[in-house]
Amino acid sequence: MKTILLSQRKERDDLLAQNYIARHTAVNTNDLLQSHLIKLITGPRRVGKSTQALLMLRDKNFAYLNFDKQELRDNWNADLVMRLLDEIYPNYDYLLLDEVQNLPHWDVWVTELFRRGKNLVITGSNANMLSSEMATVLTGKYLPLEMLPFSLAEFFEWHHMNLNDILPEQQNEAIVLAEDYLRNGGYPETIAARSLAATYLSTLFDSIIWKDIVRRHKIRNTEAINNMALYLLSNFCNPLSANDITDALNLKSVNTTQKFMGYLHEPFLFYYLPRFNNKLKLMKNAPKKIYVVDNGFVTAKAFSTSDNFGRLQENQVFVNLLRKGYNTEQSMFYYRTRNDKEIDFVLREHNHVKQLVQVSYEMSAEKTIRRECSALVEAADELHCEELYVLTYNEKRMLEWNGRTIQIIPAAEWFRA
Repeated sequence: MKTILLSQRKERDDLLAQNYIARHTAVNTNDLLQSHLIKLITGPRRVGKSTQALLMLRDKNFAYLNFDKQELRDNWNADLVMRLLDEIYPNYDYLLLDEVQNLPHWDVWVTELFRRGKNLVITGSNANMLSSEMATVLTGKYLPLEMLPFSLAEFFEWHHMNLNDILPEQQNEAIVLAEDYLRNGGYPETIAARSLAATYLSTLFDSIIWKDIVRRHKIRNTEAINNMALYLLSNFCNPLSANDITDALNLKSVNTTQKFMGYLHEPFLFYYLPRFNNKLKLMKNAPKKIYVVDNGFVTAKAFSTSDNFGRLQENQVFVNLLRKGYNTEQSMFYYRTRNDKEIDFVLREHNHVKQLVQVSYEMSAEKTIRRECSALVEAADELHCEELYVLTYNEKRMLEWNGRTIQIIPAAEWFRA
C-alpha cells in the first residue's frame, strides 16, 4: 500500500507542475477552503474537477488519494491508509479524495473522517453525490461546487482572447471560434486538437455509459441503455415523455424507461427540463425537454442529416444557465401557452417568473419574428413577466410587439450578463 500511495504522490506532484487556465466558478474557492465543511466538486468525467481541486490546493499542504485507480481500491485498508498518509504527507492540512464515489461505502468513511476533523476536498462524477447519497448521509456537512465543460468565455481565454473585449483585428477569428465551440463544445482535452474532438468525445461518451452506468448499476440489457442514450442524443432539445421513449425503443415498461433516464442523468450526461405549470402534478406528468451536457457529444455521436445550429445554440444556452446556477427542479423550465406556443426557457427567482427566453439562431425572416415574438407576448401575459429575450447568433435590436418590449441579443452577449 505504501508503494501505491507514493506513486499517487508523484502523480499529484506531476499534475501540480503543469500550467492550467483558472476556471470561472460560481463561488469563491478561497472562501470554500476556509470553511471546515466538506468541499464537494462534482460534474461529468474529464471536465477538470481534479484540476480545479489541485488549483484550489496548489499552495497548501495537502494529501491526495485517487480512487479512479483500481489498485488503490483492490488493496483498500482504511486504517493503514490513514497511518501512511501521516507518514507521506507530514502535518497535512487538507485531504483531497479524487473520484471518491468509486470506493464502496465511501459516504460512511467520509463521514468518519469529517467527525475526526479532517478538512476534506472531494471530487465525484455522479449526480447522486448531490442528491441521495450526500443528502442522506452528509446533510449540512458539505459545500457543493459543480464543474462543467469550458464555457465560451473560457474557450476564448484558452485562445488568448477576451470574450468581453474582442479587438477589431480579432473579429474574424472570434467568429470562427464561436462556430467551432457551437459545434464541438468545450471539453478541455479537445480544445488543443479539434480534429480529434469527435473521436475523443465518442470514446468518452461510450466510457460514461459503460463505466458510470452499466457497471455501477449492473445492467444486463446493455443494448437497451445504449440505444436510449443515442436516442436521447438525437432528440436533444425536443420534449419527450417516458411513454414516447418506451414506444420508440420497444422497451419492456415505462418504469424501466424512467429508471434508465435517471441512470443517464447520474453522470451529468443528460438533463431533463420540466414544463412549467403551477400545478405540480401536471408539471410532473408533462413531457420533459432533453439536453446534453456538451454540444460536442451531439456532433460526435448523434444521427443527423443537418447541422441544426438552432438546436445546438439552444443546448448551449441551457448549459450556460446551469453555469449561472439555475436548476431543473426549482428555477428553470420550458412552457407551453394556452394556445400551445412554446417558450424555450422560463427562469424563476423565488416565487415569481423573472425572464422568458427564446432561442433562435437568426431573426431576419418575418415568419420567425412573428413566431417568436407572439409566443413571448402570449406567455408574458399568462405568467406576468416583463423581461423578454430572444437569443440569436449575432443579431441585436429591440422590438415592440403588442405593447411589450422584446430584447433581441446575441447569445454570447447574454452569457456575459
